[in-house]
Amino acid sequence: MIYLILLGLLFLFVIVLLAKTVRIVPQARAGIVERFGKYKQTLSAGLNVVVPFVDKVRYLIDLREQVVSFPPQPVITQDNLVVSIDTVIYFQVTDPIAATYEIANYIQAVEQLTMTTLRNIVGGMDLEGTLTSRDEINTRLRGVLDEATGKWGIRVNRVELKGIDPPPSIKDSMEKQMRADRDKRAQILTAEGGRQSAILTAEGEKQASILSAEGDRESLILRAQADRESSILRAQGEGQAIQTVFQAIHDGNPDQSLLAYQYLTMMPKLAEGSSNKLWIVPSEIGKALEGLGSTMSEMAGIPKENDGPRNRIDMGSMDPAKLAGSGALAETERRTNKAVEEAIAEAKAAANPVKPAAAAVPPPPPTDVADQGPTDALDDTAGDTDTAPPPPPPAQ
Repeated sequence: MIYLILLGLLFLFVIVLLAKTVRIVPQARAGIVERFGKYKQTLSAGLNVVVPFVDKVRYLIDLREQVVSFPPQPVITQDNLVVSIDTVIYFQVTDPIAATYEIANYIQAVEQLTMTTLRNIVGGMDLEGTLTSRDEINTRLRGVLDEATGKWGIRVNRVELKGIDPPPSIKDSMEKQMRADRDKRAQILTAEGGRQSAILTAEGEKQASILSAEGDRESLILRAQADRESSILRAQGEGQAIQTVFQAIHDGNPDQSLLAYQYLTMMPKLAEGSSNKLWIVPSEIGKALEGLGSTMSEMAGIPKENDGPRNRIDMGSMDPAKLAGSGALAETERRTNKAVEEAIAEAKAAANPVKPAAAAVPPPPPTDVADQGPTDALDDTAGDTDTAPPPPPPAQ
């Protein structure tokens, strides 16, 4: 029984001895070994053997890059404003021995050094410079920390300002300023948009006015040309119609029957028009009726019957369908009647020659009784007698 107990104790001692002798260091770690309280060696990653009960692994240092976030710290700027700044430090232990024996707590030392350096840097800037110069602050802070922590076996890789919080009153002022700045930019953009819109609208109206004026000018030119050509064609047509009528009268050798017929055809026209209140029957109506019935004396200068040749005049197409456009038939009839009246007047003048001593007076132009005014009608009535007035002398 005692043998078994001793054997168990011996086995337990061997296990403890092996545990004290063999030490396993994880990857990216470094073990600091002390012998009787003095630095003996640095264990690397893997399986290591030390002297049991003599060597002791005092510290296990992490060699990986570490990230430490420090709580916000109040910092006073150059314009006497208190801002809260929190930082993030990225560092790595490069010398485990210096990190163990040169400083007691390198994380706390880095934190305090960061705060003091940050107050020194931000104290020389105003609030606007602090908010807009983060890269400059990070560079200067990293330079100071890297220089101070080099002897501690620590290398500062990066320093970042995680947040810069101004006082609430400053935040409200900044928000109002930003809002005013944005409103100003919005008004400027709106004004520029309105100006551009007005310019484009004015240019469009200008182009439209120019095009409209050019169109009106071309329209007036074309309308004037059309009126001119229409007037020329109308005058030519009237000239040809008058010439045809006169040629027909002269070639036909008119007699008493033609004159009587013309008088009768002119009588209904005397009463035309809604404004005619007085109808004056010319004194020649009796002679026209005499010529028509052949019961009275013949009109001087015009034979009762004409034995001359009866020539037919080509009057052109008299198809109403062709003359119906724009009142061509009525216009042709009016011009023919007018030409016949003028021919009759010339015949009357030729039938009553004046004496040689009398002065030559040109025959008055034939006028319609309906076209005369009230005063002319009364004068004609007062001048009429039972005997017809002598016809005007022919033109010399």
